[in-house]
Amino acid sequence: MGPSPQVILLVDDDARVRRAVGGFLREEGGYVVDEVEDGAALLARLDRARPDLVLLDIVMPELDGLAALERLRERHADLPVIMLSGEATVERAVKAIRLGAHDFLEKPITPEKLLITVERALAFRALGRENAGLRAERGQRAEDFEMIGESAAADEVRAAIRRVAPTQAKVLILGENGTGKELVARAIHEASPRARGPFIKVNCAAIPRDLVESELFGHEKGAFTGATLTRKGKFELADVGTLFLDEVGDMSLDAEAKLLRALETGEAERVGGNRPIRFDVRVIAATNKDLKAEIAAGRFREDLYYRLSVVPIAVPPLRERRADIPLLAAHFLARAAADNRRPPLRLTDEAARRLKAYDWPGNIRELRNLMERIAIMSDAEELTGEVLASYLEDAPVGPEDSANPAHLRGRLEAAEREVLLAELDRSAWNVSAAAKTLGIDRASLHRKMKRHGLSRAGTAES
Repeated sequence: MGPSPQVILLVDDDARVRRAVGGFLREEGGYVVDEVEDGAALLARLDRARPDLVLLDIVMPELDGLAALERLRERHADLPVIMLSGEATVERAVKAIRLGAHDFLEKPITPEKLLITVERALAFRALGRENAGLRAERGQRAEDFEMIGESAAADEVRAAIRRVAPTQAKVLILGENGTGKELVARAIHEASPRARGPFIKVNCAAIPRDLVESELFGHEKGAFTGATLTRKGKFELADVGTLFLDEVGDMSLDAEAKLLRALETGEAERVGGNRPIRFDVRVIAATNKDLKAEIAAGRFREDLYYRLSVVPIAVPPLRERRADIPLLAAHFLARAAADNRRPPLRLTDEAARRLKAYDWPGNIRELRNLMERIAIMSDAEELTGEVLASYLEDAPVGPEDSANPAHLRGRLEAAEREVLLAELDRSAWNVSAAAKTLGIDRASLHRKMKRHGLSRAGTAES
C-alpha cells in the first residue's frame, strides 16, 4: 500500500468556491479535501482532527480569517496555512504573513498557481518534520538557538521566532550592536523547513562598493582583473537555505538597487555572465540603524525597506531585560569554563546585583566577552562582587537612572570620587587598607584612583 493521501482543510463561506477549489484539488492533486464554512468551524474541526494543510479565506462572517489564523497559531504552530482573498490588499497580505501564514493567494485563483502553492507548502511541512528529527538525532532542539532569559522582552522575541520560522516571510531584525541579531536569524533558520539548507551570512558593511555585485551574485572567470576562477555568489551558495544580510543599512544605494532586483525576480546574472541563475533563498536582514530615518535622509531605498520588512523583529538592548543578565552571565561563565577546560565559577548574589546595575553599552556581546575573560583569567572559585569589580571598571548606572543618564552618571562619578577620597584620607592613603574597607581589591582601587585623578595629596593629577 502507498502512503495515505494528504488532507487539506478548505475554509470559505462561499459554497461555490469550496466546490471549485475542493473539486480541483481532489481530481488534479489527489488530495483529501474537507470543507468548513467559517473560522469558528475551522477551530472546532482542529480540536477533533488535524489536516496537513489549511486553505483559509480572509473575509468571512463571524470569525474572519485573520482572527482565526491568530487563534490557530496559538494551538498549532507548525500547521501550514495558505490565505485566500477576493479583496486582497498589501496590508492584509503583510498582516497574514506576520501572523504566520505560509502564503497568500488572491482570488480568482488560477489552477496552476493553486496547485504549485499547495505542493510547496506541504513540501515545507515535510522538511520541517525531517529537520526536527535530525535535530533530535544530534541532541539539538530549536530552543538551543533561542534567546536565554525569562523576561517579557525575551519572551516576545521567542514568540516572534516561533511564529515566523515555519513561513517563507522575509524578516528584518532591528537592534543595537551586540544584542544578538545573528542569534535570532540563526534561530529562525534552525526552526524553519530550510534548516537542512545552508545559512550564509553577508556583512553588507564590509563589502567594497565595486565588489557588491560579485559578492552577492558571483562572477565568471575573466569577468574583471583578478577574476581567475568562476565564483558563486552568496545567493547561489544560500540556495534552498537562508541568506542573512547583516548591517543591511550600510549598503550603498547602487547595491540596494541590485539587491532589490534580485529579490523581486528571484534570479540574477553573475558578473560577466549572460544567463540568469535562479535561486530559492529566504532572506533575513538585520540593521542597527533607524531605516525610516535613513529613508527620509535619502540614504536607503523605501521600496527595498518594504521588501525586506515583511516581519520586523526588534531585539531589545540588555539594559531593557536586566532580569535576564544573571542567567546570561551564568551561561557564558559555564560555557567559557567548559571550552577552556577551566573550573566552573559560581555567580554570587552580590555579583549578580552588580551585573544588573551596569548599563552594558556593548549589550550581550560585552557581557559574554567579560564572562569569558573572567572564566579564563580568574583563579577564584566563585565570581563575587569583589572579583567582578576588578574587571568591571565603569561606574554602574541602574534602570532608575535611564531618564537622564549623562547627568546621573556624572553625579554617580562625583559620589564615588568623594567616597574614595574620604576612605583614602581615613586610612592615611594606605591603598591596601582602603581597598579592604571598600570591599574591592587593590588593583581596582588603583584604577578608580587613576580615573578620578586622585593623587596621594588628594588633588587632581595633572
